[in-house]
Amino acid sequence: MASNMSAIFASFQQHINVEQDLREEIRQVNKDIDQKAREIQTTLQIIHQEGGLTKIADCCALTRKLFLDVKTGFSKLAVLIPEDQYYRFHDHWRFTMQRLAFLASLTVYLESGQLAMIEDVAQIVGVTSKREDGFHIDLEDYLMGLLQLASELARFAVNSVTNGDYKRPLHVSQFVAELNSGFRLLNLKNDGLRKRFDALKYDVKKIEEIVYDLSIRGLKSEEKSEDKSGASSTS
Repeated sequence: MASNMSAIFASFQQHINVEQDLREEIRQVNKDIDQKAREIQTTLQIIHQEGGLTKIADCCALTRKLFLDVKTGFSKLAVLIPEDQYYRFHDHWRFTMQRLAFLASLTVYLESGQLAMIEDVAQIVGVTSKREDGFHIDLEDYLMGLLQLASELARFAVNSVTNGDYKRPLHVSQFVAELNSGFRLLNLKNDGLRKRFDALKYDVKKIEEIVYDLSIRGLKSEEKSEDKSGASSTS
């Protein structure tokens, strides 16, 4: 009986060892991906610096190259995860994926002024957008990334004014307002996501205050006047 008991617990220990080894491999690969995400975030900080508005195109081009390394990392990670056990290990890369969803969305916004759909983000980071297709970006991770995007754009609006661009905050204001309207259609039950959404109203308010300040200072109307005069001169 004692020998049987020992054999049983020896098999348990073997299972634990395999599990620990796998988790350590996952942590190491995710660490490399997260490091690349930090590099991307550092690169994108250029937009907030003096003269950064003129470097947006170059900044996005460099970011796209860095995302290629992220794709490689997720390819390695996907191989490690046993079939149908994505959510068993999801906590290892949850926050990294949320950050990358934010960074990919910011890159798309800077390039086109448009919202990056979940399929766009999945393609940029090198995963799928659907659970049934394997290693994917979880919808809540994508949504969390969009909420981080709103906060970053609020900061971007402030720094755009500082750098003399009075038109950009108007577009940011419209974009974030539409994003806010979209989130209000959702019945959010995830505590973390709901709390993060609660902060969105402060981002909206911050941007609205910037636009209002431009308006009362005459800078908003001045921008419109410049647009009209520019249109007249080209016609």
